Amino acid sequence: MKLTILGGGGFRVPLIHDAVVTNALAAAGRPSISIDEIALHDSSPERLRSIVQILEERTAQLPDPSGAPHITATTDVREALRGADFVFSAIRVGGSAGRALDERVALGLGLLGQETIGPGGLAYALRTIPVMHDVARTIAEVAPNAWTINFTNPAGIVTQAMRGVLGNKVVGICDTPIGLVRRVSRLLGVSLENDQDRVEYDYVGLNHMGWLRSVRIDGVERLPAVLADDAALEHIEEARLIGKDWVRAIKALPNEYLYYYWHTDEAIANILSAGQTRGEFLADEQRRFEESLACCTSPLQAWREALHERESTYMAEARDEERREEDIAGGGYQEVALRLMTALATGSPERMILDVGNDSGGGLVVPELPADLVLEVGCLVDDKGIHPLPVAPLNLSQLGMMARLRASEAAISEAALTGSAEKAWEGFAIHPLVDSPRLGKELLAGYRKAHPSIETLFNR
Repeated sequence: MKLTILGGGGFRVPLIHDAVVTNALAAAGRPSISIDEIALHDSSPERLRSIVQILEERTAQLPDPSGAPHITATTDVREALRGADFVFSAIRVGGSAGRALDERVALGLGLLGQETIGPGGLAYALRTIPVMHDVARTIAEVAPNAWTINFTNPAGIVTQAMRGVLGNKVVGICDTPIGLVRRVSRLLGVSLENDQDRVEYDYVGLNHMGWLRSVRIDGVERLPAVLADDAALEHIEEARLIGKDWVRAIKALPNEYLYYYWHTDEAIANILSAGQTRGEFLADEQRRFEESLACCTSPLQAWREALHERESTYMAEARDEERREEDIAGGGYQEVALRLMTALATGSPERMILDVGNDSGGGLVVPELPADLVLEVGCLVDDKGIHPLPVAPLNLSQLGMMARLRASEAAISEAALTGSAEKAWEGFAIHPLVDSPRLGKELLAGYRKAHPSIETLFNR
């Protein structure tokens, strides 16, 4: 089978390659798939060369390198897609420099500057959706039978835009929800990887806005006891970030990104006091990493050191302590992708949390929300496709937060596809972390000035 990675020169590509070549699922005695070719596509030949060096070094370390997938690299997207069974999208439109501008324009107006949350995330979507819409059309033409796995941020709204072309053949993934479920399961003495039939959970939301509301082990509800236990919550990163008393009050464990909604002023102050946004940090770190490749003897080791630095500083503005090793190891989108591909190819059922259409299961998963909305919910995956699992009704707080964010994202998506500046203004103005027509207009003006691609969008 052929796996095509769009954004194949990206820093995290070796994680996907490693998941494929080590075949951890097969090692655990579970069904697995055989990927014969990994095709990397990127707009930068230099980035592609660097990643290929790392993958070749990793392949040489395998017990049987001859069994590893053949690696190809190209700047021709059609060539990369031709014959693909799976397409993994991890494109960063505008690179780290674009992200840094998204963050700084918002911060300059006293608003949250973050890649997927608030106006920074909307600006990123405005820049990214036209590109990903074109990518989806190319996939539909060149690889119509391929499953597309989207990790391009903001994952929910980008997946929603791609569904307009690819329908149910595109699905979004994020590792934060399943990382949360994994931490809770481990705390309760169950391995989610090896004992998934013993664990049932209710998770619902949008990408980077969701809640874990129930965890049952062998049919017995265990989440209330976890929420009541301070010692247990100390082992759950999300509870430490957002507040143990608060998660008890709402009777759920929220996705870690809800920190930015409930501690907005604190997040802005911490970002400003750091003197450097996350985008600026990653741009500097990427530059140092690329410089190290020119003089190091092991590109793979240089990459591993840089990866640990990135993971250990993830959401640093939300913490007053260094990130714990147990939390660094808690996620892993590459494992989510591998399990998803394996279930679709082999039919061996897998339960996981994915970004799918509200209407993907026939009826609506959340009847109060639009059919085309991309939700993040538990799903059953097999060779017949992706099937959202039923969820308990949302409470008014959850529904209200989701509806407000959905309205903002829908306006931004329409603006990205039609070139309507009025819709973009509306999207920025009604976002729950902006909530101001005046600031919405100033944001739009700031992003038009900062990004030529946004200015061109509204002048075409």
